Amino acid sequence: MKHSKIRHSLLAAALTALIAPAPAVFAQSAGEAEPKSATEDPSRSSAWNRGRDRSDAREKANARSKSGSKSESTAPAAQYPNATRQPPAVKASAKIGPKLQKIFNFLDESKSAEARKLADEIMADPKANEYERALAAQVAAQAALEVDDTAAAKRYMQQAVEANGLDNNNHYNALLTLAQLQLQDDEFEPALATFDRFFNETKSQKPEHLVLKGNALYRLERYPEAVTVLKQAIDASPEPRAEWLQLLMGAYLENNQSAEAVKVAESVAAKTPNDKRAQMNLAAVYLQNEMFDQGAAVYEKLRAAGQLTEERDYRNLYVAYYNMEGKQNKVVEVINDGLQKGVLKPDHQTYLALAQAHYDLEQTGPAIEAYKKAAPLAETGETYLNLARMLWQENRIADAKDAAKQAIAKGLKKPDDAKKILALPAK
Repeated sequence: MKHSKIRHSLLAAALTALIAPAPAVFAQSAGEAEPKSATEDPSRSSAWNRGRDRSDAREKANARSKSGSKSESTAPAAQYPNATRQPPAVKASAKIGPKLQKIFNFLDESKSAEARKLADEIMADPKANEYERALAAQVAAQAALEVDDTAAAKRYMQQAVEANGLDNNNHYNALLTLAQLQLQDDEFEPALATFDRFFNETKSQKPEHLVLKGNALYRLERYPEAVTVLKQAIDASPEPRAEWLQLLMGAYLENNQSAEAVKVAESVAAKTPNDKRAQMNLAAVYLQNEMFDQGAAVYEKLRAAGQLTEERDYRNLYVAYYNMEGKQNKVVEVINDGLQKGVLKPDHQTYLALAQAHYDLEQTGPAIEAYKKAAPLAETGETYLNLARMLWQENRIADAKDAAKQAIAKGLKKPDDAKKILALPAK
């Protein structure tokens, strides 16, 4: 039997589902972008800190409409001190200022539709200045996000940026939020273009900003560039988040830098010992590098802790053992354990692996029984043909012929072997 081919196919099948996709990284707020956990939903709140930004914008609108300037004592710190843009000096007018305040009131009352309608009126008003149009667009984006209308939010954010009327903090926060919304909607090329503009104009070197661009590059499959940017972000951070490291690990793997991926995976697993995903990713990287002993050890710790709760978990573990010398008994143990617990499905792949392990252990009887369970579940007749061969080797000619007939009936690429078994003289 072609054991090496079966072993390779088992490993390949397991590895297709091993590594969890690199997490989409989104900032918690436009002002202080900080990626969320990979387990959290990168919803609209990930791109905008509603309460704080709404309050900041309201206070700014009130201050400008009342005094026409910002006092040094209340002026927020510059978030983009190296920005090349000169912020405009315009302010809210006596006519438009109250309308802007009304938009905020609508948001406080969860009247998103009314807020957007009034914002649209301000943006369409020829007497509104660039500041008023920009702020109206920015708040309209907030209202759109409140009802999960990301398409409208992106449009409004674009209008806020194009109006070019906000101070640098709000202007570039709007640009950053636009990029994140584009990334969230899988608009990777536009997102990268927006990120490039953001970095070109702000000169930001903040790791929480860089990792967003690295994610866009990863999604575009520009892995060498993603590695460069993500490493820059991680090296600049005293405590890089686990999600950033996972993203770098994925970029290393896609860029065929397996040794580097192993180092990152080990670092993430060490930082988050109770995070199953991190442990599974570590085991996956070990398997991809044919470090089966290490991979199996990680899985066994999870099994001992009762954390192997998904079918692929057990499959990955028995595949790891299958690719280790003299560990077929562990393959049998893991498969039977998974079947008994109802985690492993009693399907063709499971019974085929069990049959092969028993065969390698020269346990002919159990191997035949496992093949008998696997063969009817196969899409083709190849498993029936292997069963027929084993039965023939055991001199069970009548049973071997029955299996050969089933093999031909299910379909074989090369039915000659089955026909030879059928041609054997009866005993």
